[in-house]
Amino acid sequence: MPKSMRSYHSIEDYHALRDNDDAAEQRERDDTISSTTPTSPVAYRQRPMRGSDTDLTRSGLSERSGLLAHAHGSRSYLSVPSSMPGTPRPGTHRHNSGLPKATRMKSRTGSFSQRLVNALGERRAGLDESMQSAKTTLWQDNRVWYDQFTSTDWVHDNIADAYRVKALRSRKDIRGRLAAWFDGAQGWILVAIIGVLTAICAYFVNTTESTIFDLKQGHCTTKWNYSRKACCNGASICDEWVHWSKAFGSDKLDIVQTQYGFYVLSVVLLSMASCLLTLTTKTVIPSAISLSTLDENLGAEDLRNSHHPDDEDHKHSTSPQTQTSDAQIRPPMVFYSAAGSGVAEVKVILSGFVLHGYLGLRTLIIKTIALILSVASGLSLGKEGPYVHIATCIGNIACRIFSKYSDNDGKRREILSASAASGVAVAFGAPIGGVLFSLEEVSYYFPSKTLFRTFFCCIAAALSLKFLDPYGTKKIVLFEVRYHLDWKFFELATFIFTGCVGGVLGALFIKASRIWARTFRRIPVIKKHPLLEVFIVALVTGLISFWNRYTKLPVTELLFELASPCDTYSDSGDGLCPTKEHIPSVLWVLFVAFVIKAGLTVVTFGIKVPAGIYVPSMVVGGLAGRFIGHSVQLFALRFNNLGVFGECKPEGPPGSCVVPGVYALVAAGATMTGVTRLTITLAVILFELTGSLDHVLPFSLGILVAKWTADAIEPLSIYDLLTDMNSYPFLDNKIRPIFTSELGDITPRLRPDRIIDISEDSLIPATELRVMQQLLQMAGELDGGVPIVKHGVLVGLIPAPDLEFALDKLDNEDNTLCLMSPQVDWAAGREPQASSDDGETAQSDPSDFTPYIDPAPIALDVHSPMDLVYECFVKLGLRYICVVRDGKYAGMIHKKTFVKYMKELEIQEKKGHEH
Repeated sequence: MPKSMRSYHSIEDYHALRDNDDAAEQRERDDTISSTTPTSPVAYRQRPMRGSDTDLTRSGLSERSGLLAHAHGSRSYLSVPSSMPGTPRPGTHRHNSGLPKATRMKSRTGSFSQRLVNALGERRAGLDESMQSAKTTLWQDNRVWYDQFTSTDWVHDNIADAYRVKALRSRKDIRGRLAAWFDGAQGWILVAIIGVLTAICAYFVNTTESTIFDLKQGHCTTKWNYSRKACCNGASICDEWVHWSKAFGSDKLDIVQTQYGFYVLSVVLLSMASCLLTLTTKTVIPSAISLSTLDENLGAEDLRNSHHPDDEDHKHSTSPQTQTSDAQIRPPMVFYSAAGSGVAEVKVILSGFVLHGYLGLRTLIIKTIALILSVASGLSLGKEGPYVHIATCIGNIACRIFSKYSDNDGKRREILSASAASGVAVAFGAPIGGVLFSLEEVSYYFPSKTLFRTFFCCIAAALSLKFLDPYGTKKIVLFEVRYHLDWKFFELATFIFTGCVGGVLGALFIKASRIWARTFRRIPVIKKHPLLEVFIVALVTGLISFWNRYTKLPVTELLFELASPCDTYSDSGDGLCPTKEHIPSVLWVLFVAFVIKAGLTVVTFGIKVPAGIYVPSMVVGGLAGRFIGHSVQLFALRFNNLGVFGECKPEGPPGSCVVPGVYALVAAGATMTGVTRLTITLAVILFELTGSLDHVLPFSLGILVAKWTADAIEPLSIYDLLTDMNSYPFLDNKIRPIFTSELGDITPRLRPDRIIDISEDSLIPATELRVMQQLLQMAGELDGGVPIVKHGVLVGLIPAPDLEFALDKLDNEDNTLCLMSPQVDWAAGREPQASSDDGETAQSDPSDFTPYIDPAPIALDVHSPMDLVYECFVKLGLRYICVVRDGKYAGMIHKKTFVKYMKELEIQEKKGHEH
């Protein structure tokens, strides 16, 4: 540890000593000035009137010149000392000079003076170039890496990209112009490639899973790889399609029982195969990495009023070693990159969080195959959410084509935003809905150029899907319905009621998912063996779903049937288009299907297979909406004598008055809104599915009511719930709590072993820097930083990843001194220390860490309001903020600390509302 750090235990003691020294120096300076000051005006008048060369009023400098501008410009009359290197400048003539102009000495070409000036000019140019290179090394290097569970340095990435663009545009030749043009076109080329690849992947998943899904019931005799729809040319049944009971034809086998056995066995086998593939993407995060800095005695000291470092709280402060030992006791964090929908993780990644391996090629391949198996198994899940994750994986892999995006995490996330949108575009066949999804849900920073590029990516994906035609209908939409009958005025109240029901269902689904995760999944056997949970859920799904026609269908086909209008009406009461007499029986069938589907969706969400929640939630809402629609239809037909139902004629078909499919689609959108809290995106997606301008108002009204209802019952969306349960440090930029404190209230106590003090010496042993870097790792601050102070004033900061990188480059770390002063440029030429006279070898040459130092870290005062701190973290994307008090360094607040503080505020507000 340097002497400057061993001499005191806190910055406050050091500040007191420095204040005393400064006061003594000021008194000595005042005495010197008083001894040289003239005692009378006569002495003042006897002074020469020639101005000083340092007088700014005579230097010719403009009042608008910058603080860092060169004092001797080309028009300055000040002569440069001969000892200073300089560049040749045109000869100047002083108007007040007494020498005649002809007496000036002219420089001749090739003379000694001219060669000396040229040599000095080259040396000065070389020094200026080296200094400028040293200043920009931090931004122009290739040290772009982020550790697991750290945050992206948005400021660093933006400045680095600005330097890259500046260097690119400095070339004025034809090659430079072509390079600049190609650099601007790289983003468009990349999103076009991503859109095409996403459509190809979606085509492969759609065609494959539909074939495997139908294999649970039979096979096509003409072509084994055909689904039942393709085998029968769109018909529900044909001779070419043979059920397994007929394939194993035997009089001893019951046809229904054989079909039932094959169905249950297929569901279990496909689900377990999908789970086994998903488990291969297991990632273990050590407890020390996931350790939050908030546990480091948060708020133990009030920086505004505390001036006693030896108080009782200081004695009980938690050390990094203690935290590390506690972290070793806790089990490590485990997650599976191919499990679930992945939308919550994509949202966290786009906010700047780093999850290595989550968007890699291995995850892409495994999740694509496992998704086919899980959807084909017949579980109550969808493929639309995983499409977002798969498309983002494609975007992340495609970024490796151009170094502009592969070497810059900030630029890469612009492409990932467009990729996520293309996933929704191919899932629902709604390119505009995909753009709005990226803007409303997953993207954290969404500038205008990203919006247009995202739209281009979605259009490229939609056009590619149109060309591939995965559904065989020449359409890109998931399903297409058309309503030819407009809605009636009396239905407005029922649409509002339907939206309210959908919001309640969505909020209850979130609460049920939380309860199920905290009860059943906490059982040691289930928690230790995820495959066992998948087996149980698949077995229950197969045993129950087989006997109900609507639970047996694929979720997309079921949603299509629920939303479709009725052209013909059946007297049997089996279908969804019954006559007036058979509507009660249809209501009972819908109610049973609703209960089964809702229960299976709750227990299925969260198992270790690729699973989406979009369409399953819409199916649950669609069943409830169809139930409401038929109820309104029956009520209007029976009480048509009322004035509001005057347009409903009992002798006409039931669909001539009320269309139950509209209610199904309104409830489907409302339920999905209650689960995900999407609003505008869903309204546009429903419009693109129906193409009906007349029904945009019912859809929008139901979504609005559902959003308000769900927020009143459950504040968190399903993605917020997953983020909290996985402890992701996600700072929500859409929810802003009411702050009642200041920055100093949450700033951790200042630790002398976490700062670099260069007050006495700017050369710090590398071993001490290594200890500081290890302390940051122990505290879970892999993306933190070490502040550099001088006389208590913050003069710079070196990021922890840069410090580790610089230390790893040293050959002899034990005998190396490192230059840590941001004001000194080592390239100016500091000679190495010579060997001592007694034969002992002096320390090796110190390594220059100046290029790794941030000379202007963002700092706020301890009295800064928390609203300002929130804006800095959200708008600037900072990883940490330095805290100062009266201009002196007082501590540092990390983003993880602030995120956990926000979570505590939410918990306190929730408890306050409950009481």
